[in-house]
This record gives sequence, C-alpha cells and structure tokens, in this order.
Amino acid sequence: MGSKHRIWMRAAVAAVLAVTGCTYTDDNLPQPAEPAALEPLVQQIQLFLDQGAISAVVQVRWPGGEWSGAYGVRDLGSLAPARATDRVQIASVTKTMTAVAVLKLVDDHLIGLDDPVNDVIPEFKTALQPPGPITVRQLLSHTSGLPEVNDALPRDIDFRPMLSRTFTMEQGLRAAGKLPWPAFNVGLFHYSNTNYLALGLLVQGLRNKPFVQVMREDVFTPLGLKNTSLDRLDPGAADLLHGYVTLHGDRVDTTDNAFVAGSPASGAVSTVGDMNLFMAGLLQGRAVSATSLREMKTSPGFGPYGLGLWRFADQCSAASRQEGIGSFWDFQSVAVSSGDGRYQAAMTVTTPPMPSEFEDASTADRRDLLNGQIESTLNEALDRLCQPG
Repeated sequence: MGSKHRIWMRAAVAAVLAVTGCTYTDDNLPQPAEPAALEPLVQQIQLFLDQGAISAVVQVRWPGGEWSGAYGVRDLGSLAPARATDRVQIASVTKTMTAVAVLKLVDDHLIGLDDPVNDVIPEFKTALQPPGPITVRQLLSHTSGLPEVNDALPRDIDFRPMLSRTFTMEQGLRAAGKLPWPAFNVGLFHYSNTNYLALGLLVQGLRNKPFVQVMREDVFTPLGLKNTSLDRLDPGAADLLHGYVTLHGDRVDTTDNAFVAGSPASGAVSTVGDMNLFMAGLLQGRAVSATSLREMKTSPGFGPYGLGLWRFADQCSAASRQEGIGSFWDFQSVAVSSGDGRYQAAMTVTTPPMPSEFEDASTADRRDLLNGQIESTLNEALDRLCQPG
C-alpha cells in the first residue's frame, strides 16, 4: 500500500474531519507541560482523539528548546499508553530520505540531476516503455509522467492478502509497466510512488549495494537516526504504534509492514524525534552539498514540491519551510523544518479505524483532510514559536 498525498486537498486544512468513533485516551496519564505557544497544538491533538484517532505523537524543536508529547494508546488490545519515542510507519516521509541518497549520488559525481536514467535502470528497458529520455530530476520531482504503481494493483475490498505479501521495487516497476505512459505527461507534476521505486533501483545499482544498506550507511547512521529503519517490523514489538483499518465493519490490525518493507517510496519506520533529527540535519547542510540542498528546495515550476520536499510558507522568514509528508490508511505523518534548519516539528496520528477506499471511496478524502490538518497545526505551532530572521 503506497501513499499518495493529494496536493489539491491542501486548501482544505481548516475544515473539520467528519469521522465518528470512540476516543481512545487515558485521562489519568500525565503529559509533559508544554510551552504556552504550544497549547493550541495540544488542543488540536485532543480534537483528533475526540474524532476517533487512536494515538498522536509529536515533537517540536526550536533554538534552545524541545518538547514532546504522546496521547492515546499504542494498540487497542493492551491499551498501553503511547510514548513519544514509539516507532511508527511514516509512509512518504521516506521519499525525502530517499531523495538524500539520490543527491549523494550526484554529489559523488556518479550521475547528474539532468542525466537520463533509461540506460542505467534495467527495468526501463525490460518492464517500462518510457516515451523518451527520463532524468533523475524528473523522477525526484514527480514530473516524469511515470504511471502510479498503485493504479496497477488489485482493488479488492478484502485488502488483507495484498498487505501480507512482499512487494519489491522490481515488481513495482513491472506492475506500473502495464499502464500507459503518455508522452504528454512528461514534464507535468504527477505524484507517483513509481518514481521513487525507480530511484531506489538507481541508488542500489550505482552503489552496488542493497538499497536498505545504502540508506543505513549514507543517511540514517550519519544523521544519528538510531530508531529509523527500512526493515520488516516485528508487530509484537513493545515500542510500536499499531494501526487499524475496518473491513465490512470489523477492525483489522494493519501494523505488519510486509508490503512496504524496504520501499524507497514508503517503507521507513521511525519516530517523531528521528524525523526531526533528519530534517534538521538536511536543512542545516549536514546531509548533502549546499548545491544539492538548494536543488532539493527548488520547485521545477510545478507547485509546492521540489526534489523530495514539499514547501510551506514561513511566517518568520522569506524562505519557505520544507516538509516531508506521509499518508497511509492507518497512519498520517508530517515533518516540518524551517529553511535554515533551526526549527522542526513532527507528528504522527494513528488514523481512526475506517474502511479502505476500495470499500468506501469517501475515506480517502477523510484521510487526506486529516493529513492536511496535521500539516497546518505543526506550521501554526512554529509560527507561534519562531522569531523573525
């Protein structure tokens, strides 16, 4: 199950999420005191819980300060309280991390941003039918026109068989290769998980190492992300937030990440603390060269998306904030940083148990709206904390 953030939903972040359900909270659980500037953020989190969210974990960092909070429960079996250090699947925030590994290839002169990949990634000859040369930049910016792999997957109401299988990068490109790739889509912004499956194969091929190993050695370890991995989860691990989807009204635990484990598009498992460490390291210039970071922040002219980074207005700076955004059926994650890397905020909300869009098409919009509300909430919190630069 990939993640697909809908850019057109961003204008609706102020609306109320129309989801009913129980509130999974423990009113006796003490929470760390937050600065006054963060009180509205905590109030919004309580609203998420009132609307049925199972948990919410958050961390905010600013010059000279840091605050974390955890609300709700880890899982609906034990009802153990969530912790701010709990690990969770972060969906397409993974893409921002993968983009760093790709820009490191550019920094190491193994490939150029505007070099075509058609002769570098074998699947471009064996599985796909590109209408012309496709560059690294186009893959990173979702302007390659590559069809969305999720559109080629089964849309059975009973999603359980799909989620329990493994799905490799090569399988993803072969599946996407069954869909048309019109030439007129090349150069237009079209968010597609397939782009990042292709980039994972590019990293793997040029480094001559498994993609997961490259990410660990080139991204996670250098930036101190001790709680981040692309590995298959142990659903019984104690420090893990559980997610749920309903099927014909029955709740299904969807925490097992078999389908996305290892995926460069959506496979990372992390914590809010690690997401903030990653964004700080990237925006402070400790992940890629200054030239590559500038390219990552630059949109090719197709909306608020650069090379693996979303852009959001910063009320305290002329420069935009930079974001990683992830949306699964069961988890919604957003990581935000000021352009200079001095301020960060990250949150994951365990989505209220709802049907998949295969069973109820309206739930896709509900999840997108929740994701947009998280994004808006974090940016408003940073607006209250930041000092004009």
